[in-house]
Order: sequence, then structure tokens, then C-alpha cells
Amino acid sequence: MRATWRNLPAKRHEAGWEPGLVVPAADGSPLRTDHYFPRAEGDFPTLVVRSPYGRGVPWSPMYGMLFAEQGFHVVLQSCRGTGGSGGRFDLWRNEAADGQAMVTWLREQPWFNGILGTVGPSYLGYVQWALALDPPPELKAMVVQVGLHDPYACFHTDGALRLENALAVGVGMTYQHRGLGPLVRATLRLQRRLRAITTAQPLRGAYASALGGEVPWLDDVMTHPDANDPYWLGASPGEAAERLSVPTALTTGWYDALVDQTFEQYDRLRRAGCDAALLVGPWTHTSALQQGWPEVFAESLAWLRAHLCADPSGLRPTAVRVHVGGENAWRDLDDWPLSAAATSWFPTPGGYLTQQAPTDNTPLTSFRYDPADPTPSVGGPLLSRGAGPRDNSTLEARADVLTFTGPPLAEPVDVVGPVSARLSIATDTGYADVFTRLCDVDAQGRSLNVCDGLAQLRTGEQEPSMVTVPMGPTAHRFAADHRIRWQISGGAHPRYARNPGTGESSVTATDFTPVHLTLHADSALMLPRSTQAAQPFEGEQPGA
Repeated sequence: MRATWRNLPAKRHEAGWEPGLVVPAADGSPLRTDHYFPRAEGDFPTLVVRSPYGRGVPWSPMYGMLFAEQGFHVVLQSCRGTGGSGGRFDLWRNEAADGQAMVTWLREQPWFNGILGTVGPSYLGYVQWALALDPPPELKAMVVQVGLHDPYACFHTDGALRLENALAVGVGMTYQHRGLGPLVRATLRLQRRLRAITTAQPLRGAYASALGGEVPWLDDVMTHPDANDPYWLGASPGEAAERLSVPTALTTGWYDALVDQTFEQYDRLRRAGCDAALLVGPWTHTSALQQGWPEVFAESLAWLRAHLCADPSGLRPTAVRVHVGGENAWRDLDDWPLSAAATSWFPTPGGYLTQQAPTDNTPLTSFRYDPADPTPSVGGPLLSRGAGPRDNSTLEARADVLTFTGPPLAEPVDVVGPVSARLSIATDTGYADVFTRLCDVDAQGRSLNVCDGLAQLRTGEQEPSMVTVPMGPTAHRFAADHRIRWQISGGAHPRYARNPGTGESSVTATDFTPVHLTLHADSALMLPRSTQAAQPFEGEQPGA
């Protein structure tokens, strides 16, 4: 793996390894743990990495060996019920107590010098937030990479099931700790059966053919679409950020499936007055740890050295660094979001997008969403390999996709901040989803997705309802001669489960009905325009 990485800092020490240590959990369950350490005299701080995905590749080289070579003890632990650890795995209910038990064990180790940090991506970020609910006094720094804090938001958006994410997490949680071979075979099996699984009626339980049987926790998350359901009570440790004083560095990508959660984490930390840093690259959930790993590792290492080793020499000068899409350049920002004024763009007849506000709310155009032939998903913030920016031209040629396109730009336009849409829309059944997306259309007509969002509609018969759809944050430059495009449809399948159009649950429904959606003229796409100059970062430009 080292041979595939470029521009990593030179190692400072040879690394040693103690595999298969047993750490007692809060209830005495044995938690399998590997210890990596620098082969050198002296005191070194300790990093805790807790994972439900096993302790082998990629975690052992990326977190065990690389950080030990840089002068850290690393304890890499399998969460209960995974990777040889005892007990039963539950998606979130044991991580706070088991993290505290890990710290209790550390205090008894002769090599532990009382200085502790945490690091890790995705669910390995979730366990950090769980520990931060009651941070031990030894905890001096956290590094959360493409991290999770809200399981509900990972699986649902406004009550709509994020189906493709749920299946990807199901495969990862079920197979990754069993080794690379079983994981690859399960992933390929899911890909082959994806269409059959995602179009099954009912949807519930259809995943079993790919995952080797029923997965109780996956069934639970799929059948609880209401964020206020008692099932989700206590699932999110995100409130820890509201009172945290532990310096915390956050990393995400514009096409990370958890990008919204990272920005929420940063906002909470900033409001709490916590020392926080934010890095946002041109990455997906997985490419941040692949193509983006040299940048992510360097930033993480600099943060940990600053706060665990009293060496701030590697820190960047500003709190926020973002990659600007369309320009392929990094920008250092004082904060996020910047002071920005939103610019409204309005749809007009003929598929045009204008900044001239409408004078009424008359019906503008209609389209038909048919669950039997659902509008497909193309790119975006996913956990699957289809994530990222993709050409939407074929998708936009469908009759069930509306597009409104502005004129060629005379000069570049920078959109920096959270994007949203205000939709005035009616349906004939009263039940539908609406998917809305911002695209960048180049001079050749290629339409690349920038950011998007989905909301569920509950409308009166033929009467429009006004709904605001958050479309996520972005930092994107629309170049001169490019055009801004607003795309609207009734779904994005299988990214989201099909709305049956009847008010029934998408997971248990067996009857589906087509829905006619009518867009009204007082709808608007709202784009933040930066009013603060961003400072360019003079460094190597990353690939997308």
C-alpha cells in the first residue's frame, strides 16, 4: 500500500506490533485489540482507533503502521461483536461505554504517558463522538475523517430511505471484518442483484439474497423512517460537539455521503468556541482515503502533532481549507460559511433560468413520475463506486426530468456556501418525492452535478405546497461560457427508495401509482455568492 501513496512524510521510527490483546469491555466482553508502537526510547502519545470493520487492511497500514512510524502508540480495536471481539454488535448502543473501557485499560499500561488522541473515518469517527459525550481528561485531540455522528441521517433524508447507502453499509458491516475476499464477493453479489433487490415489492427483506440472510439491525433502520421515533433515541452523539473543548479536525469531500454531517459538526464546534479545523476536498466517501490520502494524512498528522506533541509547525494558517470545483484549486478561508448573499434564480417557460422574479405563481410545467420506471440516480454523494460528479446529459433527456438552464456566463461565478431550492409544487395523489440538483453545463453541453437534495411532498389535490429543499454545501466556480442548470425530478433510484405515490411506506408497499407533479412559477433556486475574498493555497492540485 505504501507504494501506491505519494508525498507522504518520511517516517521517523521503525514500528512494532503487538496483535490480539484482550481489553475488557464495560460488561466484561473481550475486545480484540492490536498495539502499534515506535521502536524507540522515550514517551509517545497514544491514538485510539476503534473499528467494526476488522483490524486488517486498510486500517493496519493506514492507521497502525503509518502513525506508529510518526511517533505515536496506536491501539486499533475491533468493536464488540466484530473482528473476533466478544459480545453482540449493535450499530451504536455500546460505543460510549466501550470507548471509556478502552481508556480505563490504557491507564494501566506502562507505555501510556497520559496524552490521548483519536482518529479515524466513517463509523470510526462515530466512536470518537461517542467517547466525546464524556471526554476523559487524557483526551487532547480528535481527528474525524468523513465521519458519522447521526445514524438516522445516514439512512434517511426527510423520511425517504437512502436505499443505496443502507445496502452498502449492510455489506460493509456484515463482511468487512471477515477479510478482503468475503467482502469483495459480497460486494459483487450485491452489484449483480442490485436491480432485483431495489425494485422488489415489498422492498423489506429483499437484501437477504445478497447479504446471506436477514440482518436485524439493517431491517430496523429501514423500517424506522421517522427521526422522532423512539428507536433513534440516543443514536446520535452529535450533541457532544455543542459543549466540547477538545481540539477537533474534520475532513470531508464534496461528494462524501456524510458531507452534511461534517458541516453540522463544524458548525456546532464553532458555536461552542472549540478549536476546530475543516478540510473539504474534491472527494467521495472512499476516495478521500485513496486519492486524497496524502492530503488527509498530512493534515491529520499536523493536527495531532500540534495538540499531542506541542508542535504546531505543520498547521495551516486558517481554520478552513476547501477545494473549489470547476477551478481545481484549493482556497483557505477564515471560516464557514462565509458572509454570503443568496442570489435567486427562477424557472421560466421553455426551460430557461433567469434572475428576474416572477409576477405570479401560475403553473409552469408538469411531469409524470412512474415508480415502475423510476428516475435513475446519477453520481452524487454516495457510498458506492458511482459517487461523484457525472455527466447528467442522458438523465436530463428523460421526460420525467425537468431542466432550467441559464445563459452562457460572461464571467466566472463562484458559488460558495449552502445551496437550497424553494419549490412551489402540486401533485395529483398528494404523495411524492422531489429531487433537485445544481449542475454545471460546459461549452460542449456536458452537465456535471455539483450538489443536490431531496424532500418528501405532502400536498393538497392540485394545490401547490411550498417546500424548501436543502441541497448541501458547495464551493464551485462556474467558468465563463458555462451555464448554470437547475434539474428537478421525482426521485433518484436506487439512491433513494421509490416513493409509491400512495402514502404507504416505501419499504413495505406492494402497490405503486404514478404521480403527476406540477411546478409553479414562484419556485426558486438559491445560490450563495461569496462576498469575502478567498486566499489561494499554493500547493499541489489534487485530482478529483
